[in-house]
Amino acid sequence: MDTGQASDDDKDTGLYPTFFGLSIRQLIMLLIAILCLTPLVSPPLALLMGIGAAQIPGRSIPHLHKVSQILLKVSVVGLGFGINIYTALEAGMKGVGYTVLSICATLVLGYLLGRVLHIERRAAWLISVGTAICGGSAIAAVSPVIGADEDETALSLGVIFILNSLALLLFPAIGHYLGMTQEQFGLWAAIAIHDTSSVVGAAAKYGDTALRIATTVKLARALWIIPVAFLSSYLFRRPGAKIAVPWFILFFCIAMLLNTFVPVVRIAGPVLTLAARAGLTLTLYLIGCGLPLQVLRGIGVRPLLQGVALWIVISVATLMMVR
Repeated sequence: MDTGQASDDDKDTGLYPTFFGLSIRQLIMLLIAILCLTPLVSPPLALLMGIGAAQIPGRSIPHLHKVSQILLKVSVVGLGFGINIYTALEAGMKGVGYTVLSICATLVLGYLLGRVLHIERRAAWLISVGTAICGGSAIAAVSPVIGADEDETALSLGVIFILNSLALLLFPAIGHYLGMTQEQFGLWAAIAIHDTSSVVGAAAKYGDTALRIATTVKLARALWIIPVAFLSSYLFRRPGAKIAVPWFILFFCIAMLLNTFVPVVRIAGPVLTLAARAGLTLTLYLIGCGLPLQVLRGIGVRPLLQGVALWIVISVATLMMVR
């Protein structure tokens, strides 16, 4: 979602001073990006700093969305080097029942809300899929399958990104207020927060055990992109549409296997995990940089109401189940 980078940036060219070929906005964004790689910046703060940087006039850094998506996948794979495969399987089995139930309930409720609120069918389905599985990744995978246009995709991504931002800030505070254990919070975050980046960011703030459980359950949940994409193709009558497979999950599993069975890799695990966490913090910053005000203003009330309603229902229901 390279929002606000093409037409607006072209118009800005020549209106703002540059240094070494970079605009002031680009320089500020790069300096903050470097700061995000240090322990001084937490994941929620990185996201807020990114949103703030997105409001600075001038040229942005090109291809932010592509860079953030690649960095997210690489960082998630890096987290695998800090997780034991047996522990991951145990955590994944705990969350499988919640996963199946929540995905089915969210898709049905999202469809009904879309009808009640008179939201365009494809946009309502994308918001439902993003809430049910893994946010922006699920939307990006399903959009071409159902033939969604750029506006419908951008609208649904905007709704999901706003709610991700709120979840990243609110969930750790709510977890501490309710006295949730690491295991409870990790499972809750994996199911009730949309994007993998925000799930990992919130869980990392809560604790190492929460991070391990949240990452494993969320990635297992992300595999549901494939059957849901086939279902979407059937519902929207587009047989043979190309379906994107989240291959990075396979590399995450390989990383866990290496960490479990290869001693040399296990020794390097803490360093790789630390680098992966820094990468995820930077990812959240880059996601924030892709949310200028024009994107937030263009979302509309009804799609936002659908997203908020789905989010509240799944968050409260999951919270009741895990506790």
